Amino acid sequence: MALHKPYLLLALVLLLTEIAIALFVNDAFLRPIGGDFLVVLLLYTTVRGLTRFKFYPALIGVLLFCYLIEAMQYIHFIQIIGWEKITIARVVMGTYFSWEDMLAYTAGALFILFIETKYNPTLSKWTAS
Repeated sequence: MALHKPYLLLALVLLLTEIAIALFVNDAFLRPIGGDFLVVLLLYTTVRGLTRFKFYPALIGVLLFCYLIEAMQYIHFIQIIGWEKITIARVVMGTYFSWEDMLAYTAGALFILFIETKYNPTLSKWTAS
């Protein structure tokens, strides 16, 4: 385990933002689409802040994880395991599949790709550290 404080600080800011959106926003765009966009950033910064995963494995792993959660919504996994009445499980895992969510996850990953390759001075496109 390795601690990378800039990523962890950003993860904390993103977590607080996600909580604020969940508590105070009830609209048709920011909460569902913006929240899914931001969750990719939150997971990525958490992984990079707590592990030694390099850029590409961390980004691809987070994106695949988000896709997996969405696929589990498609098959109604939360009902299969009997957790549909557990509020925290419904919030974390979600309850219904949406192609818009998949697009939001992809947009979040592309945003990370753009930011990391453009602005991270330690990230070489050859080493992808």
